[in-house]
Order: sequence, then structure tokens, then C-alpha cells
Amino acid sequence: MHVKNILSAKGSNVVSIEPTATLETAVRTLTENKIGALLVLGPDRRVIGILSERDIVRVLAQHGASVLAQPLSQVMTRKVVTCSPSETIGVIMERMTAGKFRHVPVIEQDQIVGIVSIGDVVKYRLQEMEHESAALRDYIQTA
Repeated sequence: MHVKNILSAKGSNVVSIEPTATLETAVRTLTENKIGALLVLGPDRRVIGILSERDIVRVLAQHGASVLAQPLSQVMTRKVVTCSPSETIGVIMERMTAGKFRHVPVIEQDQIVGIVSIGDVVKYRLQEMEHESAALRDYIQTA
């Protein structure tokens, strides 16, 4: 299966923020949307960074609460690993595991078309396993 299958089920809505927004604003946005990461987009709507809950914990531990007034451009992760809709779920799972991150923006023709989290991948994989299990049970019962 492919990333596009996950996006077709969950949708392509992506919550994003500008690099000039403060970390405090980003924390509020994450909380209001009940999500674990925000894409930081430049003026051309291209991904220039990502801010995850893990990033927030790291900068708070390093710099204390005063960092909440800093712009995201100072605290976001700049090296963003992305994928395309045509990549397989297995490849994305391996990439997330190796890189120790939980969110991957999906890019097509240099534009953001969605974001996939480890939760999305696990949910999709569990559904896939349930379908395979049901198919095997049906096969065994009819054999």
C-alpha cells in the first residue's frame, strides 16, 4: 500500500504556521488542533521547517520558558524529511524508525498535499492486517 491510501482515508488537511509566529502561538495551535506537529511554511507555501512536541520539549529544556517568546524560525527543525504520495507504507515506516521522528509531510510537485503521522501509519497497517486475517478466515472456512 501507498501513502496516498492513508491520505485518501484521513484527508489532506494540514495545519501550518508562519516562521515569524512565536513558540507560544505554536503551542496554542497544537493544543487547539489536538495534533503533534506543525508545518512551518514560507511565503510561497513551501515547507521550510517543522515543529513537533519533541522540539518544544527540547528547546524548553535547553533555554527555559523564555524561549516561548522566540519566533519559530529560531526553534523549528529545518531539515524536514518528506515523502511522496506514491511511496509505500513500509518505506515510510522504515524512514520514521531510522530517523526517530513521527510526522512526515507529503509533497507532490513541490507542494504540500498532506502529512502522515506514525499513528496514521499504525492505524492503516492494523486495518490492513484485519482485512488479511478476515480473508484468510473466509478462505479456510470455504476450503
